[in-house]
Amino acid sequence: MGKMRAATALAGATVLAVALTACGGGDDSGGGDGKTLNVLIGANTQYPDEFQAWQKDISAKFKAQTGAEVKFETFASANDELTKIQTSVVAGSGPDVYAVGTTFTPTAYSTGAFVKLGDDEWKKIGGKEKFNPATLGISGPDEQNQVGIPWVSRPFVMAYNTEILKAAGIDKPATTWDELGQQAKQMTKGDQYGLAIAYKDNFDPWKFVWGMSAQAGNPLVDGKTARLADPTVQKAYETYFGWLAQDKVVDPAAVGWTNPQAVAAFAKGKTGYFALTTTTAANSLNQGAVKGKWKFALLPTVPPGATSRPANGVEAASILSGDNLLVADYSKNKDLAFEYVKLVTDQEVQLDYYKKFGNLPANAAALQTLSSDETLGPVTEAAKKSVATPFTGAWSDIQLALTNVAVQSLPDLAKGSISPAQIESRVAEAQKSAQSALDRAK
Repeated sequence: MGKMRAATALAGATVLAVALTACGGGDDSGGGDGKTLNVLIGANTQYPDEFQAWQKDISAKFKAQTGAEVKFETFASANDELTKIQTSVVAGSGPDVYAVGTTFTPTAYSTGAFVKLGDDEWKKIGGKEKFNPATLGISGPDEQNQVGIPWVSRPFVMAYNTEILKAAGIDKPATTWDELGQQAKQMTKGDQYGLAIAYKDNFDPWKFVWGMSAQAGNPLVDGKTARLADPTVQKAYETYFGWLAQDKVVDPAAVGWTNPQAVAAFAKGKTGYFALTTTTAANSLNQGAVKGKWKFALLPTVPPGATSRPANGVEAASILSGDNLLVADYSKNKDLAFEYVKLVTDQEVQLDYYKKFGNLPANAAALQTLSSDETLGPVTEAAKKSVATPFTGAWSDIQLALTNVAVQSLPDLAKGSISPAQIESRVAEAQKSAQSALDRAK
């Protein structure tokens, strides 16, 4: 694919400026001794030291197998992730392998800059049957056009403090968003709060809005039409911001919390629910004051303002979440790239990664070995009830537009209030950005 086509595709995938500079190497020819494979991967801000140690261990394993080095480059936010893809695709050089969030796979696919997976490519990494079938749901627009190789799975759930719920007279975790808000009020008193929410996180806010909207029957994208300027979206934001601004069931400090900070706050044992988390939090929780006093539960699947889902609502317990590995089509190290992919998706390495960081294996055999763990029951159910976000090259921009509504609202939340009119105005701008992205997308 030429640079002109790549530039055109990316123009349809983002509103950010495209720098014509490479973000890494990728110019090595062949593989083996003296060669370097460049891998782009998300930073792990929750376990940074352990993540660095894992990178060194994988690099050592890879060198022992191939004679080549692995050089890791990290991104820390959705904006950063998108910019890394942009600069490399347009320049035609950069990382050989990309580890991207599942929701970014459609954007990457739309560029045409990544290796399309045929029988030969799947065979190189151990066959398509090596993977849990559910994790393949956002590898491409259909089975014949896939670019994403499942690496890890992260279904979203919520954690709850069993002792606090019991003390408040709550028999079971909430199954509707309204019930969650009511239970949070029952548990909020003194320095104890009903909910822990990461309002400042780079990735969390839009997931609440997407989930609530999908459950109310609005997928946010209908063909080439954005549906952000919809009452379901307004209601979702009012609910999300209202936990802090109106209901006062969230610690005011949460305005500045990222996800790891919200995990840490819940781990102190003074919060009823941590409303958006994955198995990656388990290690932190088992080392905190809540050890032995917490469990996972499904996120509510009934939209705000309702006691049951409407007929057109979707039981979206989670986005189809995790990370996919993509091999750059411009890479001169494709054989090495697929050897790396095979290594990090093999059973032993996948189980080691789960034990260290809590990400569920995409490897089917590795996942099966965890089936007896009762703690993972709700997580497994969430995986089965996960729904893929719209497969469009515009999704990354839509995701960022949804997040920006939260970013722009932080100053108001910090002051303690936010009006429906303020939310409506920001959602209207998000709608314009989303529609513009869809209009440009292929």
